[in-house]
Amino acid sequence: MNNIHILLVEDNEGDIVLTLEAFEEAKIINKISIVRNGQLAIDFLLQKGQYVEAVIPDLILMDINLPRKNGHEVLHFIKSEKKLKHIPVVMLTTSSSEKDVLDAYQNYASCFITKPVDVNDFLKVVSEIESFWVNIVRLPTANKP
Repeated sequence: MNNIHILLVEDNEGDIVLTLEAFEEAKIINKISIVRNGQLAIDFLLQKGQYVEAVIPDLILMDINLPRKNGHEVLHFIKSEKKLKHIPVVMLTTSSSEKDVLDAYQNYASCFITKPVDVNDFLKVVSEIESFWVNIVRLPTANKP
């Protein structure tokens, strides 16, 4: 079992709480950083401003509907930056729009998951995301290729 650093990019406080709860229930210990808008996600990844000491994450869970810069804009930024493009990005959003799905994959999202409305289903999905990316997938050992 790997210990990974996850960046959660989410503006909905309820979804943040549920996601953290799912991680806790899975009893898998990971470092989780949270930013609440797209611009802060970019600042975090560039280690700018208040994030000068930030550690580049191994995995990003990101909503699409974010203030300042939406998830598609942030995803495009990540995948166009040499030092960041290797980071898997899971789009975890309320959207089920075919356009959002297509845009996410065209910008190299690792996967697109529509958030379940039911709280228990949401907790299960987040737990399975974490289990997959921590226990099954092999991520690069170095944060800078």
